[in-house]
Amino acid sequence: MNNNQQPNKTSAGTNAAKVKQQNQNAASASNKFGTEFASETDVQAVKQQNAQAEAKKNQQAGQ
Repeated sequence: MNNNQQPNKTSAGTNAAKVKQQNQNAASASNKFGTEFASETDVQAVKQQNAQAEAKKNQQAGQ
């Protein structure tokens, strides 16, 4: 076993601090991506479209 590890590195030579930083960057980027689309969504329009689709589905099921 290799006991000559440098601080903050695994036995395979991976820099743990760098990996943690990359993971944090990726997580914050994905959060921004999700909110970007949420802010562009017209909730009332979506609800109206859903209601119309549901009514049409029920009308066809009743035939």
